[in-house]
Amino acid sequence: MTGDAAGPGGGRKTGVAAAPVAATVPAVTDTRTPSAPLGPPAPLAAEPPQLTRLTFHGPLSGHRAGRLVERLARTGPATVLDIGCGWGELMLRVLEAVPGATGVGVDLKAGDLARGRRAAEERGLAGLVRFLEESATGTSRGPADLVLCVGSSQALTTVEPPGLVVEALRALRGLVTDGGRVLLGEGFWQRPPAEAELAGMWPGARATDHYDLGTLLDLTVEAGFRPEWTETADAGEWEEFESAYQADTEVWLAEHPDHPRAAETRERLDRHRAQWMSYRGILGLAYLTLVPAR
Repeated sequence: MTGDAAGPGGGRKTGVAAAPVAATVPAVTDTRTPSAPLGPPAPLAAEPPQLTRLTFHGPLSGHRAGRLVERLARTGPATVLDIGCGWGELMLRVLEAVPGATGVGVDLKAGDLARGRRAAEERGLAGLVRFLEESATGTSRGPADLVLCVGSSQALTTVEPPGLVVEALRALRGLVTDGGRVLLGEGFWQRPPAEAELAGMWPGARATDHYDLGTLLDLTVEAGFRPEWTETADAGEWEEFESAYQADTEVWLAEHPDHPRAAETRERLDRHRAQWMSYRGILGLAYLTLVPAR
């Protein structure tokens, strides 16, 4: 993603400092020279559909999402705030599970927000949710009974790692009501990465971009939370996400190898796949259900 939910590298919402390049193909216009025959230009191959294989914009299975929604709905939140919401699928599921609850999602990417609005309309939730194109840094949209910040901590602060998580947690503590919940989806190192491994990840990747899981949990406590529930994305969820993220464009490229944008698209896809293979099994994503301590 290129808005609030994008990491320092831009491109997508992953819940990690890495934000590999989005698998999209730029728009193509008529490239004929003035000497070309008169008449309408020959149509170019259509651009690939974008992210149609993704339900959630991160490594999150439907099964895990169901358990998260059930746990969060049990607290009966009347208000939900989704930071870096994208198309807000998880927020919409919470609203479906909690009759009468209302939601606000903030993000900077208009296309994702439009997708969220369409989904809300189709599911009869349009009157209960707002998708707002605005920055979450310093947002005044809280406090809310439930704050979702899944892969979007960078949306809350301009501070770079390693201080990013600390500042994001401080902001989240101020956005949630007493007795409410925060669902934080945050990247962590499953093991310390070697220098050679870092070199293959996102541009400028450093060991200080993330903490280990134990340190991350300690930071949530220091910020004024108690961790009610801790779980992490498994290898299957990562593979589903990474594959679905590029699948539409991979199929398009295989079918349109001579398209004017094929070469740059191929390079982008290959680069992303190489980055994924470098952080695969090293970078994790934690889903932390946090209770504000009084």
